Amino acid sequence: MTDLRRTPLFQAHVDAGARMVDFGGWEMPVQYTSMMAEHRQVRERVGLFDVSHMGEVRVRGAKALAAVRHLVTNQVDIVDGQAQYTAMCNERGGIIDDLIVYRIAEDDILVCVNAGNREKDFAWMVENNPFKGEVDITDEGDQWGQIAVQGRLAEATLQALTNIPLDTMRYYWHGGGTVAGVDGCLVARTGYTGEDGFEVFVPADVTRTVWDGLLDAGAAHGVSPIGLAARDTLRLEARMCLYGNDITEQTTPLEAGLRWVTKLDKPNFIGKAALLAQKEAGLTRRLVGLVVEKRIARHGHAVLVEGEVRGEVTSGTRSPTRGDNIALAYVPRSHARPGSEVQVDVRGRVARAVVHKGAFYKRNY
Repeated sequence: MTDLRRTPLFQAHVDAGARMVDFGGWEMPVQYTSMMAEHRQVRERVGLFDVSHMGEVRVRGAKALAAVRHLVTNQVDIVDGQAQYTAMCNERGGIIDDLIVYRIAEDDILVCVNAGNREKDFAWMVENNPFKGEVDITDEGDQWGQIAVQGRLAEATLQALTNIPLDTMRYYWHGGGTVAGVDGCLVARTGYTGEDGFEVFVPADVTRTVWDGLLDAGAAHGVSPIGLAARDTLRLEARMCLYGNDITEQTTPLEAGLRWVTKLDKPNFIGKAALLAQKEAGLTRRLVGLVVEKRIARHGHAVLVEGEVRGEVTSGTRSPTRGDNIALAYVPRSHARPGSEVQVDVRGRVARAVVHKGAFYKRNY
């Protein structure tokens, strides 16, 4: 795996005995102990994730906000210190990526993109910058490390290390300050687990300092590092999409259940015309949650309606929290309502599945 890229925390994972794997060209920890133990750690206490492989794009200039609004589907009607989840589409309405936009100031926007899309997203944003010469778009991916602190004890763990008042920080808001003695950090109350938590942007060369500080500060709360395997089961229980599985350039936000971040009444954005046409014509498929009986559905398994292939599973696992088998899948619109029944072909064996309403897991605090 010598050709794989490594985050600033690579040695920390090796020192902790993590099993490392190729994840989209990055050498990343898939687990330290076991997926089940790490999943429960986050659900019950607090865990740390290395998400330094994610990309960061900086958009600066007097028209930065307008430029971002042109590039993404959401309204980006946010103020300084606020963040917003959104999608970025091509002209056909296909999803180039799902993103989080952080407004530092009206003329300074930070966009967090998925790891596997870093180069693609940056090139797309530069090419489609509507204010070339007035708005500067810069790839800052190598300048930042990123650590996610997730779980019901996340605030207590992180607050011990930062001068940013976390108790007043609302969901999808952020602030700048010091973490573990490191200046120039950005802390956001965001996450990919369904739990309360934070994502901490750290200058890349001192990411290890913050990581070690969080492990020390969280010792009283039983903190531990968490790998990619548990990250995937956590996000699936929370019904959060994974780019490359559940959403791609061949899927649209309307099909993927992302209508809530797709503002078709915006003056204009890339892909709007195609999405309006799709809405007018009517959707033929929808991404839904499934509870699958007896068997574990996986990415690529066929969804059947009355014996005919009519869709496909995009993600699936056995839910550690629920104890049953859950999945996301594209199904015909006629079978997308909660309670509808379909079947899944799991390696030649047909399993009954029922469409589930909403997330598979919702935190109780």
